[in-house]
Amino acid sequence: MQAVMETLFDATYLTTVITIGILMIKKSNGNPQYRLFGIMAVTLGLGDSFHLVPRALALCTTGLESYTAVLGIGKFITSITMTIFYILLYYVWRLRYKVEGKQALTVTVYTLAILRIALCLMPQNAWTSGASPLSWGIYRNLPFAAMGIIVIVLFYQSARETNDKAFRYMWLTIVLSFAFYIPVVLFADTIPVIGVLMIPKTCAYVWTILIGYNEMKGLK
Repeated sequence: MQAVMETLFDATYLTTVITIGILMIKKSNGNPQYRLFGIMAVTLGLGDSFHLVPRALALCTTGLESYTAVLGIGKFITSITMTIFYILLYYVWRLRYKVEGKQALTVTVYTLAILRIALCLMPQNAWTSGASPLSWGIYRNLPFAAMGIIVIVLFYQSARETNDKAFRYMWLTIVLSFAFYIPVVLFADTIPVIGVLMIPKTCAYVWTILIGYNEMKGLK
């Protein structure tokens, strides 16, 4: 039952975000904000597919233990693409609110992204091992969480200052995604049932994408 339900959920999620992303790119009509949002959605979906597709295959065949290395590599790729996702989201913020300058802020975002990717590349992560150390899971997620906090604050402040109703909950979608993700990083290896929080985390990201898509449709 788990295999069927999880596979259906993941297939629906990947199909939804990638389709929405492609539609936004095609129908952006030269609007750089919507085009970038579409690229962001496709990046999210394709990146997650490197982990979710092998996971679905494993659940429907010989089990997760038989796909340890493949799942680890997929998780590594997803970690990199999620970092890129937040860089793109930062630039969506700049485009939407017509932000100029703030070079120190941009340098900070890129520094955190580079640090995150560098930590993901370290062999101590043991991506292809079934015993990946919790400590490195924490290390590589610290700069990632810092990026998330920055983007949360930026969207919260800007949406309030400009009375941006369409994006008024953007900050909340990111808060929820991290609120569900952090317990998984910390406890999923010792308490496997915690892994179910990845479902609402995924729904939070779908909400993020739908905010941009629905706003684009509203302007047509």
